[in-house]
Amino acid sequence: MRLVEQARSIFAELGYTVEGTGPEFRAERAWKVVHVNPVSDTQQLPTGSGEFRCFVAESGDADDLGDRLRSRDPDYEWAIIVVDGEEYQVERAPPGPRVSA
Repeated sequence: MRLVEQARSIFAELGYTVEGTGPEFRAERAWKVVHVNPVSDTQQLPTGSGEFRCFVAESGDADDLGDRLRSRDPDYEWAIIVVDGEEYQVERAPPGPRVSA
């Protein structure tokens, strides 16, 4: 559950309204709704719709997660936020450059 709590905290810090009580949740800001999925097992990628989807993963899982997403080529824009302790970094955020905090 720590990864879920970190994901919620990251989106709240970024000014999103976080909705939902389960591990998967919605983050909304202005016109943008992001479906957020904390992923501790990269073999079990969630399915679903939504224009924007963000996956939050531990640092050791990010490369495998990125490879799996690229091979699936989903029909939505996606990003990966990599959590390492209390720090996080956006590994893929189309379009635009990488950012970190």
